[in-house]
Amino acid sequence: MPMIDLRSDTVTRPTPEMRRAMAEAEVGDDVFGEDPTVNALEERAAELLGKEAGLFVASGSMGNLVSQLAHLSRGQETIAGGNSHMVVHEAAGHAVIVGTSVRQLPERPDGTLDLGEVAEAFRDPNDPHNPISGLVEIENTHADSMAQPLSPDYTASIAAVAHEHGVPLHVDGARFFNAVVALGVDPQALAGPADSVSFCLSKGLSCPVGSVVVGTREFIWRARRGRKLVGGGMRQAGVLAAPGLLALRDGALGMIERLAEDHANARRLAEGLADLDGIESAGGIAQPAPGRLDPARATTNFVLFKVHRDGTDFLGALRARGVLMIEYPHNQIRAVTHYGITPADVDSAVAATRRALEDTASRAPAMSRVAAG
Repeated sequence: MPMIDLRSDTVTRPTPEMRRAMAEAEVGDDVFGEDPTVNALEERAAELLGKEAGLFVASGSMGNLVSQLAHLSRGQETIAGGNSHMVVHEAAGHAVIVGTSVRQLPERPDGTLDLGEVAEAFRDPNDPHNPISGLVEIENTHADSMAQPLSPDYTASIAAVAHEHGVPLHVDGARFFNAVVALGVDPQALAGPADSVSFCLSKGLSCPVGSVVVGTREFIWRARRGRKLVGGGMRQAGVLAAPGLLALRDGALGMIERLAEDHANARRLAEGLADLDGIESAGGIAQPAPGRLDPARATTNFVLFKVHRDGTDFLGALRARGVLMIEYPHNQIRAVTHYGITPADVDSAVAATRRALEDTASRAPAMSRVAAG
């Protein structure tokens, strides 16, 4: 029997229609700007989010990296959440490649930063001891808070703080469309306050590769130079862009509205897990109150929890039962629903979790600690 893979939404497979589109894609040299399929994807992404232009990149990390290269000068500083993907899971690219620092702030249980703390985090540009504040960054959805979606009002409020201090706002929207669907808002309303947004095609949208960055034409030109700098210039990339064009179609023809199925499956999973002995809330910003896992926190496609077991033993027992989950920071276990996971799979995963907990009941309760992207 095939494994039920809940490790990440990055394990999605392209649809049969996407595979056909890849085989039939019209292509050209994208570094010369001559790949018509890439150009069409970039235009569609910009239109959908209400921005002037877009840039197709290989990954979400590259999208954030080239955005920083476009926004910042060496020695400047970004204000961001201390648990954000850009800070924790991108190999310190901001320091190694961009040559900048990050002033890290604590996130709240809803994934937001305190606006007062953001305002206070700006450096005094007249003090030669300080780096120059150059960017504010937020993550939407916010992974470590159990993928909470950040609202248009919050995005507008933090953008206002950034703009008051003369710096842009970048949104790491790896799962941007999960937020759109969960909040029931227009993508342009959610992206509008930001100066740049990156979003992944290769997660819930089910494409095999890629992300898109959007912003002004001037910004995208700088980001394009940054993409070339980090080795991201691709040639006949239309074969990779073609699935993205399908994913971003309107309505049931695309993959955006379908994300609601993932959210319903995540809630179903959280409800099933919450009733099991040996499962508790993830704690921290994922679920601040200790005790029973709160299914209401599963608002998009993440479920984070802890087990009264050794985490590695538990995951091994779960794998033996045909289900894959993953260790996550702060001694948590992560399960992510995505395209290809059905309600029946969720019910099977709950049953397998129950048996895995029984298999490892005699183990001492020592939590695991491996970070995951």
